Amino acid sequence: MRGLGGAPIPRRYDVRSALWHARPMTIAVLSDLHVCDPWSPLSALDNVVDQVLAEAPDLILLAGDFLARNVIPSRFVAIEPIAAVLSRLHAPLGVYASLGNHDWRDCPVARENGHSLNGVEPAFEAVGIPVLSNRSVQLDGSMWLVGLDSQQGTGGPRWPDPRHDVEAAFSAVPESASTILMAHEPDIFLDRDLPVALQVSGHTHAGQISLFGWRPATPSRYGGRLAHGLHSVGERHLIVSAGLGYTGLPVRVSAPPEIVHITLSAGE
Repeated sequence: MRGLGGAPIPRRYDVRSALWHARPMTIAVLSDLHVCDPWSPLSALDNVVDQVLAEAPDLILLAGDFLARNVIPSRFVAIEPIAAVLSRLHAPLGVYASLGNHDWRDCPVARENGHSLNGVEPAFEAVGIPVLSNRSVQLDGSMWLVGLDSQQGTGGPRWPDPRHDVEAAFSAVPESASTILMAHEPDIFLDRDLPVALQVSGHTHAGQISLFGWRPATPSRYGGRLAHGLHSVGERHLIVSAGLGYTGLPVRVSAPPEIVHITLSAGE
């Protein structure tokens, strides 16, 4: 994506956790695409896909907010052409997506049916990208991936319309599993002590405007505490991506768009 924030940068993390008992793996994470013209167009997304494929990760995670209706000024892009571009992604352990709040709030299908059904999920499933909305999938051996629906949903700062269901999402995961959680909003990391080695999230855009590390516009109930980067509580680790696109004005200040690359392995 290329707007006033510039082209995305690669952001790399090496995560080790005693909760990870499986072989080492590499993960690419894209979040907050907010595809719209002219700020985050399909052509830029096509270039991002090329960059991800060049890294040949084991697993690719798409952590929500594909749509954008409120970037001023911009033209809305429907989910079907977005899904078509993302369908070029492939990885040995698969490509999986989760839903963000804008995928509910800005989805024409959801707006027409009172937000009871979402148009993003069927568009992705049609091109072979599973959407993990409060469900899990076994990746390989003891490796499991859990996906939550949006914790914010169509709600505002107080989040009155949550769509996530933690119990349903983890219901099939064995206690001994090496588990990754994909949750668009990062807050669940501090809300719940979940047995996951790694959580990947987006939503915050790293505040989109960072003033010497102060991120006053971070859309989190924890303020700027989980705005960006690597956070750890014991052996649980969270990586929050700055994302690719924009919300509100197409401006990023000291919060450049990024593609996240993670190496996950067992800790001592």
